[in-house]
Amino acid sequence: MIEALMKIFGKKENSGKIARDRLKVVLIHDRANISPEVMDNLKNDIIRVISNYMEIDQRDMEISLANDADSVALVANIPVSRLKHDKGKY
Repeated sequence: MIEALMKIFGKKENSGKIARDRLKVVLIHDRANISPEVMDNLKNDIIRVISNYMEIDQRDMEISLANDADSVALVANIPVSRLKHDKGKY
């Protein structure tokens, strides 16, 4: 019965896919030599700064590190709900 409700109210992700995604994040963080605590702090700082200018959907926000042979990139997917307009400052 619970599976039927899950199908109705939202799609169920494959546990193998979830495990692969988690492993990718762990490997990227290890290669970049950044601890999970630092990544959490970075994400919180980004949320705080961006929230000054726009409303964002933090539930669907994704921040990760991607690397190639000689560099590491911060990759962020941050859904924006609306921009905040402050006429006095700009």
